[in-house]
Formats: sequence, C-alpha cells, structure tokens
Amino acid sequence: MTARAESSSNDRPPRPSIAARTEFFERIRTEMGKTRGLFSARPAARPPRPAEAIETVQRQIAERWRETAQRFQREFERVGGVFHRAATIKDVPDVIGGIARERKASRVVTWNPAALGPDLGPDLVARGLCVDVVAGGNPGDVERARVRGVSAVADLGLTGVDVAIAETGTLVLRSGAGRPRSTSLLPPTHVAVFDPTALIESIAQLGLLLEAWHVPAPADGGWGGMITLITGPSRTADIELTLTRGVHGPKEVHAVFVEAPFRG
Repeated sequence: MTARAESSSNDRPPRPSIAARTEFFERIRTEMGKTRGLFSARPAARPPRPAEAIETVQRQIAERWRETAQRFQREFERVGGVFHRAATIKDVPDVIGGIARERKASRVVTWNPAALGPDLGPDLVARGLCVDVVAGGNPGDVERARVRGVSAVADLGLTGVDVAIAETGTLVLRSGAGRPRSTSLLPPTHVAVFDPTALIESIAQLGLLLEAWHVPAPADGGWGGMITLITGPSRTADIELTLTRGVHGPKEVHAVFVEAPFRG
C-alpha cells in the first residue's frame, strides 16, 4: 500500500502583493534609468572602397593619437578596465610583472609572438613567471585542446589588440593562427598590449575596418571566424540587476598602451 501526500492551498507560498510587485518592477526601472545610451544608432551605407577610407582615418588619428588615447583611457576605466602606459615595448614586461605580483599570479598563457608582435616570453620568465606560448600556424585538434586546457588554469592571459575604440573603451581581437580566443576569455585576468596604430575613434570607423578586413577575403586564410569585442571585464546580472564579475570571462581586463609603435 502506498501513501500519497495531498497538497492543499495552505501549503503553497503566498503570492506577492500587488504593492510588492509594483515596488519590484519600479526598482528595475530605477536601475535601468541610471545609464543612458552613449550614442544613437543609425543605418549607414556600405563604403565602396573601405580600405582607402580607413587609411584616411588612420592618417588623421596619427596626428591626434594622444587625445584619442586619453579618451580611450577615460572610457576604458569607466567600464571597469585598468589602464597602464609604457614608453616602449621594452617596458611592458615590468608592467606585466607588476600586475602578476599584485595578484599573486604565476602562470601566463600568451599569444604567439608572430600574432602578439614582440616576444615577451623570455623577459616574463626572467621575472619568475611560468609562460606558455601558443603555437603559431594552423594547429591541429590536439594543440587546440592543449591550449584550452592551459588557458583554463592560467592566472593571466596575454594578447595583442587589433583595434582599440576610444568612443567606448572597447578592445577588438580577431581570432586566428597563434591567437586563440581562449587566451582572452578563460584566465581570470586578461592583459592586452597595443600601440597607437591600433587606435580608432568610433564604432563607425570600426565598420570601415570590418569591411576592409573582409573585402577581399584574406588570401593566406590565416584569420579565424571570430571577432571579439571586449568592453571591460565580464559582467553578469540577475533580474534585479545585481552585477557579478568573472562568470563568463575575466574578472579583470588590463590595457597596456605602448606609446612608441611596435607593430609593423
């Protein structure tokens, strides 16, 4: 003989009152009202010659890169990023070493030097860090799995930057040979190194770059299929807009801006 528990209306939790529900939704409206849009969206025609247009933009930015870098720093810090300056690429290992010491970090995974620009591995090892360098070229499945595993246990992921958008403080990274997405997404601390040649001023200019990157398609096939836009550390919010960092990406994002260009 089996017994079956019978439930009654007295066992159910009480429904929230209309006043409580009204207060709940009002709190959400209040939190959402604290932040306004940074810019208005509008459609734009596709440029007929995007490569020429972006060359013009880059020449203009080259004349005012200091102002553009200051704006990037301001917006990057507003979204929770940590900004660092280095005079030359030779100063970068000291900056990264300082970041690692403050976080008691010892394991670093880094893009391949061909993708990053400089080879910072030996200088980081000299500062007591254990450095794993991503292989270049087109890796096989075994290497991809190894890099994901290394990135998952690394304390710090070191990457370059393809584009830094001053308007929003956003870092743009393309995937491809020697530059897997896992390097920037899996370690709890992401450090991105770039110079003035990566700076642009607006989302609209990024549109020009996207067109230039894909028209025509790269002949060498070295680029991956993903473009990642990183605006500050990973944030996740519940329905009441309570923010938690680091659930779907790094808890910290550091931008190391090198004033003397090092990219070709």
